[in-house]
Amino acid sequence: MYLVHETCTLYGCQVAAERLSKATVAETALRLGDEHGLEAVTIRRLATELGVTPMALYWHFKNKEELFMGVVDHALTEVRADRDATDSWQVQLRAMVVTLVDVMRRHPILPDLLHQSDKARASSFARATEDALVLLSQAGFSPLEGYWVGSYLLHGVIGLVHAQLESPSQMGEGEIAEWRRQKRIELECLPVSQFPMTVQIGAAYAQEPDLERYYAFGVELLMNGVESMARSRAATS
Repeated sequence: MYLVHETCTLYGCQVAAERLSKATVAETALRLGDEHGLEAVTIRRLATELGVTPMALYWHFKNKEELFMGVVDHALTEVRADRDATDSWQVQLRAMVVTLVDVMRRHPILPDLLHQSDKARASSFARATEDALVLLSQAGFSPLEGYWVGSYLLHGVIGLVHAQLESPSQMGEGEIAEWRRQKRIELECLPVSQFPMTVQIGAAYAQEPDLERYYAFGVELLMNGVESMARSRAATS
């Protein structure tokens, strides 16, 4: 009798697992993390959200490490060089960076996931890396230099999203308003004789931040460095 019950239980888990897809599990994990933080992404809580037993999820991901890698793989699907082949490397690489910014803005959990998962094993991350290396080779960088540039761009985007100086992404709307009020007071109370420029920045916190301008400025800053170096190399070659 016990064996029959156990077989039925396992069969039920298999049926439940087959009704799920890896994409569904990854998307739910992303939502949980974005809303409640990375620590909220557990197998047990994810199973509850999906209405299955924890065992059903193990048909797709053997452990939490594989789950995190699967989430990274799913989240970065859009980051690829799939524009018109006639576009210059600058246009294609910039499009990849803009897409990465957009993905990270939608999923604030992603930077932490990239740090905590074996991202190089995620197929979408590996493909994006290869795409970027090909484009950077067209710019005149060696494979190793291209790898350095790609790492610089990735961490530059993470820094942009994490910093978001005038409107921290991890806070709620009410919290942001209070945080900005306190920040303005802090800066405007500095001695003007010692910190005249810093005091002026305080006034920026009195108005709603223009996040689109902030991110466009950040992408321009990152890409200008890469493009300027590529031009310098081309001029001396």
